[in-house]
Amino acid sequence: MRNPLVEKWEEKLQKIFNKIDHILENKYGHLYPLRPNRPEHGEGVTPDADGLFDLGVSFTVGLGSQFGPGYVFRVKLATLRKVPEDLVEKIEEEVVGLLSAELPEQFPGKELKVARDGHVYKIFGNLNLD
Repeated sequence: MRNPLVEKWEEKLQKIFNKIDHILENKYGHLYPLRPNRPEHGEGVTPDADGLFDLGVSFTVGLGSQFGPGYVFRVKLATLRKVPEDLVEKIEEEVVGLLSAELPEQFPGKELKVARDGHVYKIFGNLNLD
């Protein structure tokens, strides 16, 4: 059985990622064909399971990380085509900017930050559930 406070926290976080996914799909979703097994935007079970963008997020205790515990995510594009690295970086920067703007709205009073942590990005800081 999961802690209801954790569930509430993660629902808020998922709401942010769903909003960002929608923004990215509207802006970039038409640029590349989807993988053959990937449903169109809005046709999958969840926003990270359809369309061009996969923005799944998960908790990590942070062993070996300079930032400690937090929520990690990657910006993945579900296409078989080669996406130029500069475009990937631009989209990643946009995700970090959108996320950084949304975190204080969903988690007022929390000191949450977003930074690259190796090959992923991490949300870290005040993860207290109160």
